[in-house]
Amino acid sequence: MTTAEIFAPAKINLTLHVTGRRDDGYHLLDSLVVFAAQAGDRLRLTAGESLSLAVSGPFAAGVPQDPRNLVWRAAEGAGWAGAMELEKFLPHGAGIGGGSSDAAAVLRALAEQGHDLPLGLPLSLGADVPVCVAGAAARMQGIGEDITPITLPRLPALLVNPGVEVPTGAVFSALASRDNAPMPQGLPTFAGVEDCAAWLSEQRNDLEAPAIAVAPEIMRALGDLRSSRNALMARMSGSGSSCFALYPTLKAAHFAAYEIGAEHPEWWCVATELG
Repeated sequence: MTTAEIFAPAKINLTLHVTGRRDDGYHLLDSLVVFAAQAGDRLRLTAGESLSLAVSGPFAAGVPQDPRNLVWRAAEGAGWAGAMELEKFLPHGAGIGGGSSDAAAVLRALAEQGHDLPLGLPLSLGADVPVCVAGAAARMQGIGEDITPITLPRLPALLVNPGVEVPTGAVFSALASRDNAPMPQGLPTFAGVEDCAAWLSEQRNDLEAPAIAVAPEIMRALGDLRSSRNALMARMSGSGSSCFALYPTLKAAHFAAYEIGAEHPEWWCVATELG
């Protein structure tokens, strides 16, 4: 590989059931994960003799440009060297897998170019990295290592972040119960977005309540999404603070983005399709 340009899409947890905790402290999860077609970071990799990282974009502030960054650790763990340029369009500390998706995009690009990746490298970088390497709708279980591809209809959605970072550790610490029911063993086949949204409404994000306790702004974002025209359902993604709502059409999602964006110009609002 001489140069590669990569898209790292936002990761959205349609559901997130916390089903237990191992003796080593890792939480067990059962989650439906999808990816945004029109929302994500961008990377440019140019092979060279040494590793470097430059970060730009609207959410570049505060993003490390050294081995603290998952992108750096992914490239280093894969034994690759060169210049990496990361353009941040996704807010960080937002529950949409920005750093994990960035790292996964690097690993995916290297693998596509025939680069051998050490076994277990994705999971060593974080629980969300393996599913982000897969990069398609999936059921994620265990501590993130158990990935099962699923078939979902394209889901028109609005993604919203109220501009507050939520530390994942604080959210898990505030979790009242760590032994909750998983999703049903067999997932239904959905005829369309309305059918899927109705089923999702019966599922959960077990981190939503503790995240709201840490950052009450999440409740305002959820309230605005749920009251927006034609919204089918709304939920927080990951450990927060980003939230999403599903709509019957992408046009309806864009209309909601216009309305909510006009009321909250400081919020990050993106209409997209999930899949």
